[in-house]
Amino acid sequence: MRRTLLLLNLFLSVAALAQEPDSTVFNGTQPDEDGYTDFKSGKGAEVDTLNIGDGRLMVVLKDDHSWYYVKNFDIVAQDSVFVNNWVVNEPNPYGNIKLDSLPLRNSIILVDSASNFVCPYVRAVYSKFGYRKGRRHQGVDLPLPTGTPVKAAFDGRVRVSMYSRGYGNLVIIRHENGLETFYGHLSKRLVEVGDWVRAGDEIGLGGSTGRSTGPHLHFETRFSGFAFDPQWIIDFEKGELRKNVFVLRRSYLDAASHYVPETIDEEDEIYATDEAIEAEEKRIAAERAAMRWHTVKSGETLSHISIKEGVSLSKIKSLNPGINVNKIRIGQKIRVN
Repeated sequence: MRRTLLLLNLFLSVAALAQEPDSTVFNGTQPDEDGYTDFKSGKGAEVDTLNIGDGRLMVVLKDDHSWYYVKNFDIVAQDSVFVNNWVVNEPNPYGNIKLDSLPLRNSIILVDSASNFVCPYVRAVYSKFGYRKGRRHQGVDLPLPTGTPVKAAFDGRVRVSMYSRGYGNLVIIRHENGLETFYGHLSKRLVEVGDWVRAGDEIGLGGSTGRSTGPHLHFETRFSGFAFDPQWIIDFEKGELRKNVFVLRRSYLDAASHYVPETIDEEDEIYATDEAIEAEEKRIAAERAAMRWHTVKSGETLSHISIKEGVSLSKIKSLNPGINVNKIRIGQKIRVN
């Protein structure tokens, strides 16, 4: 009887708070004679779980007057996002989708009352998204000591957990909003295909497996198989999400596009006309077409290349972030325009 009264009180309290979705703690009290002394002085033990709404969310009730949402993964697993294009041994399961077939913009909810964000690893980005040595670099690199825990950025389900020649030990998590996050070069994978993870769960340990020159986390964000610069949504140095709702422009999905700080304010991002986005795509395509690369030959130095190509040394450095000016190798591609 006492447990029934306790659960009834908790249920009514949660129902009353349904009008205040941001609240996670309530402070109601009950008289001792009603038998709720343990409830008032609880230490946070979970008492029961209640289904609410359409069953996708559940409320976990605790004996200290607190509660929190959890997702009913049995229901969420039936969503098309976790059924369509669900291939467990292929980094990109979306086939030959054409970029121009995608919408010009997608509003993507990154976090809500039942979803959180945790930065996979907090530090400044070392190698950025874009072209690197003539090849597409579809994520960001975050140097870290081997064995460092790597965390899931958002709630989701593990679609891939395997060894890949380029990525090394790779984990890919698909999220309810359709995004996928990639975690590459791990020394160890801690999750398996089909596992449900929450933001902040450890999914692997940092390392240098695959095509890697040193221990680091290679982190990618993709939509419909197309990568975009993760820095559009994450400030890795602060370990913070830039915004809760992200408007993904189709132009961001071009490999030549990259995050530019404070150039597009939130209002412009949301209300930008189709023409503006299409013009941005044309500009990016023109810049990509104008790129020139120099392949290093025997005996050449960066100074020799600068003179030969008619490009200043400082310009070459700016076009090739992270280049070692004193150590270039035969066959290396260096951007000169």
